[in-house]
Amino acid sequence: MVCSKCGLPEELCICESIAKESQKVKISVVAKRYGKHVTSVKGIDSSRIDVKDLLKKLKSKLACGGTFKNNEIELQGDHKDRVREILIKEGFPSNMIES
Repeated sequence: MVCSKCGLPEELCICESIAKESQKVKISVVAKRYGKHVTSVKGIDSSRIDVKDLLKKLKSKLACGGTFKNNEIELQGDHKDRVREILIKEGFPSNMIES
């Protein structure tokens, strides 16, 4: 199969890595009901990046629950620093991640 965006075979496709470099991501921790904390990751374009795969990796590495809704990833607990490290390892540039 050939990627419709870049014209390369799907195993060589670079569209997602280019999309990651252009994303401005904001990570914050929000206090919810009953004093529970939720780590919020905003600014990821779901049309250019496989958000479900990214969410699955984050939940697995952080051993927490989470969801993707309203163009925002929500993870249960305060994982602000670890999420930043994981996003950098996944290919997001560190200068585009705002904590």
